[in-house]
Amino acid sequence: MNNNDILRRLRYAFDFKNTKLIEIFAAADHQVTQLQVMNWLKKEDDAAYCAATDRELAIFLNGLINTRRGRREGEQPQPETRLSNNMILMKLKIALNMTSDDMLQTLQAAEFCLSKHELSAFLRKPGNKHYRECKDQVLRNFLVGIQRRFRPGTQQPVTRQPV
Repeated sequence: MNNNDILRRLRYAFDFKNTKLIEIFAAADHQVTQLQVMNWLKKEDDAAYCAATDRELAIFLNGLINTRRGRREGEQPQPETRLSNNMILMKLKIALNMTSDDMLQTLQAAEFCLSKHELSAFLRKPGNKHYRECKDQVLRNFLVGIQRRFRPGTQQPVTRQPV
């Protein structure tokens, strides 16, 4: 999945306006303009489309954590320059204050079954022997589940793609 698609899906799931997206970036001590936000939200075939970097998405997710859970004491975390699907999943778990059971229910809302052990493998550190890379299909279904849980009434069909 690309970063712009993730940003668009989260914006839609939580019904964020452009000004709210700017506030979320500001919560992570990063200033963005209305034009930047609008260009990130455009489709790839639009001439004004601008790809969001991993660092910009990490800043957004850190801001989402600060907005929903409050800023932590002391120095704020530095945004990652390279994001994996596992990191995105972990940041969303933290921002939404979810337990593993909540995450599994969110995936079930998207009609995607995953065991607790499989989910646990995605949330481990890369050096751990049980670590497993989170594929796009899992992250995509998790975002669909978030949309169905936090914006009821929008039953977007789940698109199944081969792994």
